[in-house]
Amino acid sequence: MCFSATASFTASVALTGIGVLALRAAHTPGERMFALIPLLFAAQQATEGLVWMSYPWDAPTLRAWATQVYSVFSHLVWPVFTPWAVRALEPVPWRRHVLALLGVAGFLSALFLLFGMVATPIEVVPTGGHLAYRSPHFFLPISLTLYLAATTVGLGMSSQPVIRWFGVLALASAGFTYLVYARWFISVWCFYAALLSVMVYIALTSRRTAARHAT
Repeated sequence: MCFSATASFTASVALTGIGVLALRAAHTPGERMFALIPLLFAAQQATEGLVWMSYPWDAPTLRAWATQVYSVFSHLVWPVFTPWAVRALEPVPWRRHVLALLGVAGFLSALFLLFGMVATPIEVVPTGGHLAYRSPHFFLPISLTLYLAATTVGLGMSSQPVIRWFGVLALASAGFTYLVYARWFISVWCFYAALLSVMVYIALTSRRTAARHAT
């Protein structure tokens, strides 16, 4: 999370609980894939907790490694994983086709960001009560467009209303974060997205309820 080590570790524990509940509500391979989202956020937030702790511990090596691991989540995992996780649940053919295209967009975004991470390793600076990740490649228009398309539009392409709302709120939170916390966008938006991942559990339980009513 973007405010303190305590907040990051607390969020990680809470998201782990949500992720376990989501996995228990999942009954198909596609649902299990989608249910991993809160658990991935939990791991990401725990990693950011280590970034925070590297400062009072005076541990630059830990900071460097934790920063890169966090960036693997923020830059590579989410644009690739999100559209395919949504597609794994999607029964409507035309939506599946669009999600496949968004999956390709996410892969291209991740590939470009990986090149940027290798060429210019990401650094982090605590400032203004937040963590600022220095990743100039992330904010290039084509990169950010492909990234947002894969992550937020990907969710919005679902035929399930709860998942669509997840996408709408994720996109809205991205816009708000960019306007208010642009300097700390990567950290702060991941915080908002992590909070929104509770909707994964809601979506899966909604599917179970709908299935029971259909029988």
